[in-house]
Amino acid sequence: MAKSFYHFLMRYRHPEPKDEISLFANHAYQDHSFPKTNTNYDQLSSYLELNGTYLKSMRVFDEAWDLYLTHELKK
Repeated sequence: MAKSFYHFLMRYRHPEPKDEISLFANHAYQDHSFPKTNTNYDQLSSYLELNGTYLKSMRVFDEAWDLYLTHELKK
């Protein structure tokens, strides 16, 4: 995949988050340790399980990941 998950997620950043994915994007932006160049689901999932205290549920990550795959596979 050409674009990292983080780069894709940043399109959902918003000063007033309208949904859980926007809130996730805002928190990921503030997480200076977030694996910004990673495109691997398992590695990102493991990172978030250990460090993503800002996620209410890993379901939010899974939804964002599905959007990422859909977007990247269209190319």
